[in-house]
Amino acid sequence: MTRRRPTGAAVLQPAITRAITEAVLDEWAAHGYARLSMEAVAKRAGVGKSALYRRWPSKQEMAIAVISEFSVVRAVVPDTGALRTDLRETLDALMEWLTHPRFSRILPDLVAETARNPELAGVVAAMIGTPRRERATVMFRRAIERGELREDTDLELVQDLLAAPVYWRLTVRAAEAEPGYLDALADLLLRAIGAQDGEKK
Repeated sequence: MTRRRPTGAAVLQPAITRAITEAVLDEWAAHGYARLSMEAVAKRAGVGKSALYRRWPSKQEMAIAVISEFSVVRAVVPDTGALRTDLRETLDALMEWLTHPRFSRILPDLVAETARNPELAGVVAAMIGTPRRERATVMFRRAIERGELREDTDLELVQDLLAAPVYWRLTVRAAEAEPGYLDALADLLLRAIGAQDGEKK
């Protein structure tokens, strides 16, 4: 017997998923999380609401699934062989993430929502914060193995130091990152965390 292809709700067409994903990002950036609705997303994507509900049971699950997929893939795991160049690539990716035309408007709104909604905050931490930090941990553990960082380096604190300056400058201060900013920041971070040349240890 030949196996029949599943039909109807069993088929999740990638093109429709991409259209919905783009619609979620557009609606969230334009109107904020509070006004984000399944109806508006479906209308913008040109699909019925059933297409959304086949993928996610609620607005929150839809929104966080979309924004986590968008965010986690942008957390690079460079392996250039040296912490300085790894850091520089990581900062480039962080800058690209935070300055994305839609995400730069979504992030402040997301932060405000998580401050009001502990359940949402927990989901965001689990689906975005933790995966991104796990990727950065790989980079720093490689540096420890190469002898560029001490074995007792506090990796949680180091990761806070990595992301905080760029987030503060771009999102909180809404300031520009002038040419040379990321190079200067990479050098400052290396000094702050006590990085050494692995070959000289």
